[in-house]
Amino acid sequence: MSDCFKGKKRMNTLTTTNQNIIRRGFTLIEILIVVVILGILAAVVVPQFTNAADDANDAAVRTQLQTLRGQIELYRAQNAADPDLSGTGWTDMIDGNYLMSSPSNPLTSSATVAGTPAVGVGWVWRDKSASNATKGLYGVNADGSEFAD
Repeated sequence: MSDCFKGKKRMNTLTTTNQNIIRRGFTLIEILIVVVILGILAAVVVPQFTNAADDANDAAVRTQLQTLRGQIELYRAQNAADPDLSGTGWTDMIDGNYLMSSPSNPLTSSATVAGTPAVGVGWVWRDKSASNATKGLYGVNADGSEFAD
């Protein structure tokens, strides 16, 4: 008879253990609340990172423009003339060891030099003959507009 009760006691222990496991789980409402909170946090944080990437690209273009303008000034000082950027791109600068390679604009991924800003152009070179425009090198935005530095 005592063997019969031992089995029943063991059964009660298993049943109690299973009930405790079920009680420890999360309800559907709790899970939904957590998902909503995570969604709100993601909606707030993600745009900040995309703005940071745009700001980093803008800073990279500004730095490249500063470096390129400095190298163009050095070319002018040593050659008493402007490099021919509108016709041959960066050839004068690379051949004269002022640049190692054609610089790519981080906003457009293009190293092309043109006289006016356009889609697919990396840089704008305005020489002495350009009317109503300040002479110099300018960057181009991805939409083809002139980069304002």
